[in-house]
Amino acid sequence: MPPKCLPKAIRLEKYTLKRPNEVLLVSIVLGNEEDCIMIFKGFSSSLMRSTAFDPDIPIISENAEIIAIDRLLNPYNPDNPQYLDRGLTWEEIEVKLEKLGI
Repeated sequence: MPPKCLPKAIRLEKYTLKRPNEVLLVSIVLGNEEDCIMIFKGFSSSLMRSTAFDPDIPIISENAEIIAIDRLLNPYNPDNPQYLDRGLTWEEIEVKLEKLGI
């Protein structure tokens, strides 16, 4: 399957596998609900609600609107986050994904 055909969540997870020194914080809206998703080393977890135990269940629905993506340095410390980029749009992160062949 060509990388652009993969779901956004899978592409972001693959990005963190290729960039293990980075953590992604993804702000989304699905319907009327906001969520913040942390993606690290190929795994996604919601910071605002429970996350399914099955890693094959995508956290970010294809119907979700991605509001912003922050790139942070690993290890992530919520008391002292070290940002590499803040507030990236899907279009901006997609350029980085394409450069990595994702």
